Amino acid sequence: MRLIHLIEQLPKTELHLHIEGTLEPELMWALAEKHGVPLPYDSVEAIKAAYQFEDLQSFLDLYYQGADVLRDEEDFYLLMRSYLQHCQADNIVHTEIMFDPQTHTERGVGFDVFMPGFQRAIDEAKAECGISVYLIMSFLRHLSEASAIETLNQARRYYPLIKAVGLDSSEQGNPPEKFVKVFTAARALGFKSVAHAGEEGPPEYIWQALDLLKIDRVDHGVRAEEDAALLKRLRDSGMALTVCPQSNIKLCVFDNMAQHNILDLLEQGLCVTVNSDDPSYFGGYLNDNYKALMTHLAMNETALVQLVKNSFIGSFLPAEEKNKWLRCIDNLVAKAA
Repeated sequence: MRLIHLIEQLPKTELHLHIEGTLEPELMWALAEKHGVPLPYDSVEAIKAAYQFEDLQSFLDLYYQGADVLRDEEDFYLLMRSYLQHCQADNIVHTEIMFDPQTHTERGVGFDVFMPGFQRAIDEAKAECGISVYLIMSFLRHLSEASAIETLNQARRYYPLIKAVGLDSSEQGNPPEKFVKVFTAARALGFKSVAHAGEEGPPEYIWQALDLLKIDRVDHGVRAEEDAALLKRLRDSGMALTVCPQSNIKLCVFDNMAQHNILDLLEQGLCVTVNSDDPSYFGGYLNDNYKALMTHLAMNETALVQLVKNSFIGSFLPAEEKNKWLRCIDNLVAKAA
C-alpha cells in the first residue's frame, strides 16, 4: 500500500520523546536483576500487563518506578542505544530527545553517570547510521523551581551536549508560571526551550508557556482547540506543536483515536507534528503513530507529507539542514508517484 510505504520510507524527525519512556519491559527486568532492584512484578509479562493507565499521574507512578533500575553508565548507554536502533528502523534521521535529570539525581545518580552513557550511544548512532541527536534537559514540574535551578547549575559541565531545556511531568496544578526564573536563566545561557502544555492542563497553560517562559515549541498543545484566539496565535506565529497521538489515547486525553484532533489542527494551518512520547509504555514508536492516524483517522498522503515536513520545520536544526530534508521529501514523494 502506497501510504504505508511512504510512512516507512520518508525521512523523519521525532521532537517529543522521553528517553526514560523507551525503557522496554525486557530491559527493565534485566537491569532490575543486574542491580538487585525489587520490582512489584514477577515477570516481563506482568510488567506489560501493568501498562494500563487512567490518566497522566497513573502513568508517571510506573514511569518513575521503572527508571529506578537505571543505575550505571552502561544502563543509560543501553537505553539510548535501543531507542536509536528504533530510529534507524523507522527512518528517523534526526531526533530531539528529552531526558529528566531529576528522576536520577533525586536517587543519587548524577550527570557524570547518565550523560556519558547517553553520549556514547549518540556518537555510535551518528557514526554508524548518520542519525543526528539533540538533547533536551527537562525539569520536573511537580518539583520546585529551586530544584530546577539547581539542576541547571549541576549540568554546567555538559552544556555543550544540551540543545534546549523543557518542562514535563504532572501538568495539573503545576502551571508554567512556576518556572519563569529557571527558563529566563536557561535562555540567557543560549538554550532553546520547550514545555508540555495543553495536554491535561488548560489552554491557559499554553498562553503562560508562550508569554512567560517564551518557549520555542509547544509539547502536546491539543487543548489549544478550546481557545480560538490561541489557535490564531499558534497558526500566525508558525509555532510547532509536538503532538503524541497514541500517548493521548493511552492517557485518556481522548477516548479513542477516532476522536483525536491532530488532523483538524493540521487542516486549520497549525504546525502540528507526530511523535511517540513514551513509546514503551504507550504501545508504539513513531511509525506506529503515523499508521494509527492512517487507520483510525483516514489520514491521506497530503496530510502525511505535511506532518512529516512539519517535523523538520519545527525542529531546532539549522535552516540549511531543514531545507535539505524538505527537498529530499519532495523528491521521494515525486518518485513514488
